[in-house]
This record gives sequence, structure tokens and C-alpha cells, in this order.
Amino acid sequence: MEILNNLAERVISGEKLIKEEGLQILSIPDELVMELVEEASKVREYFFKNQMEFCSLINAKNGACTEDCSFCAQSSHYKTPINAYGLVNKDEMLAGAEKAVAINANRYCIVVSGRRASKEEVDKIADAVKEIKESYPIKVCCSLGTIDEEDLAKLKDAGVDRINHNLETSEIYFPKIVSTHTWKERYETIKKIQKVGLSTCTGGIFGMGESDEDIVDLAMTYRDLKVDSIPLNFLIPIPGTPLGDKHGLTPLKCLKIIALFRLFNPKSEIRLCGGRELNLKDYHDVAFEVANCLMAGGYLTRAGREPGKDEEMARRLGRELIKNGASFSVSNK
Repeated sequence: MEILNNLAERVISGEKLIKEEGLQILSIPDELVMELVEEASKVREYFFKNQMEFCSLINAKNGACTEDCSFCAQSSHYKTPINAYGLVNKDEMLAGAEKAVAINANRYCIVVSGRRASKEEVDKIADAVKEIKESYPIKVCCSLGTIDEEDLAKLKDAGVDRINHNLETSEIYFPKIVSTHTWKERYETIKKIQKVGLSTCTGGIFGMGESDEDIVDLAMTYRDLKVDSIPLNFLIPIPGTPLGDKHGLTPLKCLKIIALFRLFNPKSEIRLCGGRELNLKDYHDVAFEVANCLMAGGYLTRAGREPGKDEEMARRLGRELIKNGASFSVSNK
């Protein structure tokens, strides 16, 4: 297929792929997907060598969310099997950081449910972050909704170096997934994160009924924003949500999506997160020929797989884990 000719070479040289080429990538015949993976893996290896990064999160405030995101178990609009609770205390946030270090995570993300963290919650999280940074060799991220520049600066001063804030899907498709806030609100928050000098982690969820054009548009948006980390999530259908019966992805489609984001965002971390195990199935390891980061130790409302299995994968692939500013071979722990 013509799109595959010199694809990696073009991207590595700095050429930007156009939208039509992105659509071609997503429509590659299944029998050619491994050739696509090979091209995308060359780009990963050029920019990230053999390094792999684990990150871990704490669900620091769960459920009772006023927003109606169709994929989310934490929305108060739906009846889902979760246990809602308020912001956990500092000791629990520190314990989460300790667990993250124990599974060789280089990053630890504090996540809260809701449209945005309150000023009081931001103060408590900032206080916890200061102690985490004093106690553990780990980078700290936060995912706190549409917080303002004042709070972002406060978190930065406390030691946070990156903020997660996902656009989830294209601007056109977003209203079909969420009605209680807009794509533009989330986009403007990302601009604020960059304005205060914090690193950006912003990705999407796939398998929600979006078109190939929506997927390419999101990849191009992140390229324009020059985001640092792109977490890719694949829908885990949750009973009780509007998307509870969606099962539209195949492992090969997931590989095409991962390759697309690598080729359109060659210098960004491509981080595989929720739903990777369920949707990639036997192609799970293959995906990390293209991606260079992962979320380990579980997700917000789903367990994921045991971190030891991710370490085993890193060992099989010959990857070196990044930890505390250095890298090391898993086999030499």
C-alpha cells in the first residue's frame, strides 16, 4: 500500500502527515497492519530509543460527578456499580505514591472526579504533593478538571510537573458524548496548563462510536498543541452508562489507532491506559513496539492487570524503564 512507502523516514525527517494520509492509515487492510506497526516502531525507536515509562494513579475522589460523560462510571447521571467517596486524606495520597514507587512507576497522578477540584481540594492536594516530593523519588501529576491558572500555579509551586486533561474525542463528536460541558472548555484549560509552564498529558477514548475522521482530527489537534504525553484509552463498556453495550473495537483497529498517534505525534509520549488489556488481547505486546509508556497498577474504576506482567513484557521487549531521571534494565533489578 502506497501510504506505507518510506512512512517512518518521512516522519523522522520532520514531514507532517496530512489528514487524508491519516484516514488511509486507519483504513489499511488488516493483513498489512504489521507493516504499519513496523514503520511506526521505527519512529518510536528513533525518538525514545529503548526506554519505557510506567505511571500510576490514585483515584483520590470517586463518583458523585455532575457531568454526564457517556463512558464514565463516576457520573451521578447513571446507576453504576461504584463506591462514591470524597477526597482522600494526605496519608492515603502518600501511601499511593509509595505503591507507585514500588511498581517502578516514574510518575504518580492524583485524580479527582467532578467538573473541577474546589479551591479547598487543590490546597489539600498541593500540601500532599509537597510531602510526596520530599519523601519519594517520583514525578507527580494531577487530573483535577477545569481548574484555573491560580490553582495551576499553586500546584506547580508544590512540585507538580504535569497536568492530565483529556479532550477524549474530536470537537465535532464531543457533544454526542458529553452535554454538561464543551470541548472548547477543555481545550482552553490545556492552553492554561501550558501558559503556566506545566507539562501536558492529554488523550482520548476510542470505541465510543466515533468515525475515523474524528480520530484523525484528535491526533492533529494534539500535534498542533504540541502536547507532551498522549494517553490512549480503549472503551471498557460499563453497565449503567449510555455506552455500556458498545463493543466496536478490534485489536487490529487499536493497533492502527496507536500507530496513527505515533506517526502524527512522533515526539510525544504515547501512553497506553484503560482498556488496553481488554481490547488489544493477543496483540498487547505488539502495541508496545509503537507506544513507549503505560499506566500500571489499575485505572480509576477498573483493576487492569498486575504490574508484574507489565515488567515481564518490558523484559521480553528489551526495554529499559525510566525511573527518577535514569533508566535501567528490568532484568537487572
